[in-house]
Amino acid sequence: MAITDKIYVKNHRQLSSQLETNIPKGAFKGATLDMLFQGEGLEKLDDATRDRVLDFTQDFLDCSCDNNPYCGCPERKFMTYLLELRAEGLGPDAIVDVMTDDYMVYAYSGDVLSFLDNAVRTLEAAEGLARVDGAEEKHDEIRRAKRNLER
Repeated sequence: MAITDKIYVKNHRQLSSQLETNIPKGAFKGATLDMLFQGEGLEKLDDATRDRVLDFTQDFLDCSCDNNPYCGCPERKFMTYLLELRAEGLGPDAIVDVMTDDYMVYAYSGDVLSFLDNAVRTLEAAEGLARVDGAEEKHDEIRRAKRNLER
């Protein structure tokens, strides 16, 4: 299961009440993405909530794909966001705090840790393949990326 399947809308019930519609708890579920992408009812949200929802929409749903928001770009952008937070030296608990502050979404720290661990394991495999292939420059690049995640 992808980490984006484990990202949840904070204050889900309150948000649904303000929008006067039911939305899934999952931030990357189809109905949630539809609501965000179409922007219907966002004027009903209080200013702070609306600002965070709009930030989420701009940062993750903005792409030129024909199938947007179902093209996979929002999920890839969010995973990149998580990896960048880790590269800044944040641990799983701090990453959850930042994503909640930035976008009113949350995950369980264990799920974030598992995602980061899988990212390191994937980089280890890519590092080995680059070494076998003789691509020293790529090998070094992957090793640096892996070290940034492991810190």
